Amino acid sequence: MATKREQREQTSAALRTTARRLFAEHGYAHVGLETIAQAAGVTKGALYHHFSSKAVLFRHVLADVQNEVGEQVQRVAEAQPDCWSYLVEGCRAFLDASTHPDIQRIMLIDGPAVLGWNDWRALDEQSSARLLTEALTTLIAAGTIPPQPVEPLARLLSGAVNEAALWLAQSGNTATDRDATIAALTRMLDSLRE
Repeated sequence: MATKREQREQTSAALRTTARRLFAEHGYAHVGLETIAQAAGVTKGALYHHFSSKAVLFRHVLADVQNEVGEQVQRVAEAQPDCWSYLVEGCRAFLDASTHPDIQRIMLIDGPAVLGWNDWRALDEQSSARLLTEALTTLIAAGTIPPQPVEPLARLLSGAVNEAALWLAQSGNTATDRDATIAALTRMLDSLRE
């Protein structure tokens, strides 16, 4: 028999999973708390017990999505034979993950709109941007990239990759657009090498 804490955690997870599915299918603006509660099989009061508002619930869903993307990127990057491939394949993995419609809707379209740019960036910083900073630090220390301050370079690359992902989300997500974006990203990254 589940303890009260386990029941709370299960209910919270069920609400986040249900909300994620509904936000991905319909978009944040078109999903009400009543719909989420009914789909999760709980009362609206139970939903409010776990999440004080739809925006708070969305923030948790977005954090889950960004963490998943960060873990995907990290798995791909860590499977690479060297630091350079770690960076290049990690960036590609981010773009690949970003082409999934539910990721696009929640992380790239609704995320900045619902939370605002600063809060969205803070969540991004905790997942993908942190990995990028670590990779660049390693590459500079190894002499693969000329010595330079890491923070501005990480911000520039993160902005470029995020903007490319946002563009792919709006472009119709064709294979041609994805391939062209990957090719442009690869050329941009190659220009960093000494």
